[in-house]
Amino acid sequence: MSRDYFAHKAASFDQNTARVDNVAAIAEVLQATIRLDRSMHLMDFGSGTGLLLERIAPHVGKITAVDVSESMNRQLAEKIPHLGCPVDIRPVDLVQEAIDGPFDGIISSMTLHHVEDIGAIFRRFRAMLKDGGFIALADLDAEDGSFHSEDTGVFHNGFDRAAISRIAEEAGFGEVAVVSASVVRKPQRDYPVFLLTGRC
Repeated sequence: MSRDYFAHKAASFDQNTARVDNVAAIAEVLQATIRLDRSMHLMDFGSGTGLLLERIAPHVGKITAVDVSESMNRQLAEKIPHLGCPVDIRPVDLVQEAIDGPFDGIISSMTLHHVEDIGAIFRRFRAMLKDGGFIALADLDAEDGSFHSEDTGVFHNGFDRAAISRIAEEAGFGEVAVVSASVVRKPQRDYPVFLLTGRC
């Protein structure tokens, strides 16, 4: 994902009500599923404009925001003074390189379908977490390809829940579970969204 697929939409990204409502629902389910505390340092993979992390920030100690889109990172940077914990923005492609950890947990919203090799990114996540650390990753259920109306570097039309659970387990995660988190409603159809969690 070297190209900034979101350069033309970053400034208005948070104005999409369906998108904001989706992330709010994901954040609510995440907090109901994972016990967060102020000692935690989390990484938000594909943090974008910070829609997910701004809801999680008041409950943790620090968040490292990782996103390859410079335009999205600029939007997030403007929010930093108003977030509930320190946020460090890292413009890194985790597919290509790791960053210093370890982290207590890795969160993500609607980013996995932009990653070609899911097994490799799960293995990277596992290597970047403390023992006992968690993943909480939200993305689309398998869909017919109609969710995206434009090219934003999409490699997967959502995921089969059983298949992505197996990938997480093969990468070394235990206690893997998948729950329904949200539904994105578009004119053509509804698109269910899941939250996958696991522990090191």
